[in-house]
Amino acid sequence: MINGIQIEICCGSISDVITAASIAEVDRIELNSALELGGLTPSLACVKAAAQLTGKKIIAMVRPRPAGFCYTETEKKIMFADAELFLRNGAGGIVFGFLDEDRRVDEENTRRMAELIHSYGMEAVFHKAFDAADYPFQTMETLIRCGIDRVLTSGRENTVTAGIPVLKALNDQFGKAVEILPGGGVSAANASEVLRETGLRQLHMSAKSSFHDLEDYYAVDREKIRAVLNTLA
Repeated sequence: MINGIQIEICCGSISDVITAASIAEVDRIELNSALELGGLTPSLACVKAAAQLTGKKIIAMVRPRPAGFCYTETEKKIMFADAELFLRNGAGGIVFGFLDEDRRVDEENTRRMAELIHSYGMEAVFHKAFDAADYPFQTMETLIRCGIDRVLTSGRENTVTAGIPVLKALNDQFGKAVEILPGGGVSAANASEVLRETGLRQLHMSAKSSFHDLEDYYAVDREKIRAVLNTLA
């Protein structure tokens, strides 16, 4: 945390976790695999290692495939099974999203997942499936009714900067009932503006740069995290 602002880093590997966790001001880590596909379920071994190697709260992604968020019964069973394994092995919360074919929240499964997570005393986080749903204010009301603790959103735009008006409106209306976590293109250039204009007090960012190991790949860049923190100091 820095000046009362919570910082969450989106990680796609154990190396990312180690990099992010080395910065004292980082509060939480959202742990995924395949960030190039929007973030998918990580391995159990990765979740366990992340919990063991850092004192940071690990929020584990449960998303079995890319594209939309309307899952088959088999996919749902795997999601619940993964979530329970993660919760038993060090995850401080689960980030997930269920929609139906009408782009509305799958209320039954969202509530079931939130209840499972809360039975372990951990945090239920609804990811950017929120931005794919119609009717953002009704969607937020549904998520609150389902017991969601935090919602990750860019304000239904491609970047948080473009989404500032919706983020502010959501925070004004629902900020006392649920945490709203702005994410999507957060950088040193816009972090202060997003917080100032929305009234929000936390940020989600990937802080990625290109690295090389025979081929190019993207990973968390410590200096990009530090650059954002410097703008908030």
